[in-house]
Amino acid sequence: MLERIARERIGRKLIGGALAVCVALGAGSAVAEEVGKVGVDWVGNDIIVEAIKDPKVDGVTCHVSYFDRSIIDRLHKGNWFEDPSDSSISCRQTGPITIGDIDMSEGGEEVFKQGISLIWKKQVVNRIYDKTNETLIYLSHSRQVQNGSAKMSVTTVPLYGQNVVWSKGKPK
Repeated sequence: MLERIARERIGRKLIGGALAVCVALGAGSAVAEEVGKVGVDWVGNDIIVEAIKDPKVDGVTCHVSYFDRSIIDRLHKGNWFEDPSDSSISCRQTGPITIGDIDMSEGGEEVFKQGISLIWKKQVVNRIYDKTNETLIYLSHSRQVQNGSAKMSVTTVPLYGQNVVWSKGKPK
């Protein structure tokens, strides 16, 4: 049984990774690169840290952390097919900023998405442009078909006073 759950978990990660790559190639979404992994207990639970480069904003990198449940934890606590909704995000300027054709609406635009359950639950990062304060806002949250979660994290990248290149011209 442990072996079956391990195969399902690995399969979920592979399918999720393949979907992320397909989404990235098809819709301009970002792909995450694991840059850190910290064990938090003896049963194998980990905190994963991933770097995500915004595909439409060169020079900005976001680091997202989230909890990755172990097989032992899944067996002990049940709820075998999903990870918690908790995540944290921090985005910074990591080079010269060039902003492409970004969504300027109030809801912003989805930059990154990955599965954190077998089917329905997703971890999502949205980018919102705050024109008044010349700031890019990045919001990390989970999306579920029902019983949405209020767990979220937000970070900003100020553009005021920066030498920012707008490929489509700075918005008026």
